Amino acid sequence: MKFRPPDSEEPELNLVPLIDVLLMTLIFLVVTTSFSKEAHLRITLPEATAQTKVKTNTMSVAIDARGRYYIGDRQLLKTTPEALRNSMLLAAGGKKDPVIIIHADAKTPHESVIRVMDAARRLGYTNLTFATQQPVLRGKTP
Repeated sequence: MKFRPPDSEEPELNLVPLIDVLLMTLIFLVVTTSFSKEAHLRITLPEATAQTKVKTNTMSVAIDARGRYYIGDRQLLKTTPEALRNSMLLAAGGKKDPVIIIHADAKTPHESVIRVMDAARRLGYTNLTFATQQPVLRGKTP
């Protein structure tokens, strides 16, 4: 009986599936990391140079940096939307659609301004405007 020596073939590692898995992982990571970028916006608010004439049918609503409301010269102690609407209705004094001038501090929370706008909308007041200030000219004399 003659025995043949076994063929000396070396085991072979198939790399094609490994490359496929690595490429799929790489594609997954590229796609998911592109959605995790956070948007950081730098916003510079515009300055107004135009002057407007104040009408007699106006209501002034001021909001300080802490979000406290002032209608006319009176501070509102309650800052709920209902209290804000009631105070605006009383300050309007039965006028149909007064022009509401919002005087908001530069550091006023956005939510406070939106509350005033929402209260005006719920009361049916459509004439809203924002008070601005003249830009400061540095190094130039008028």
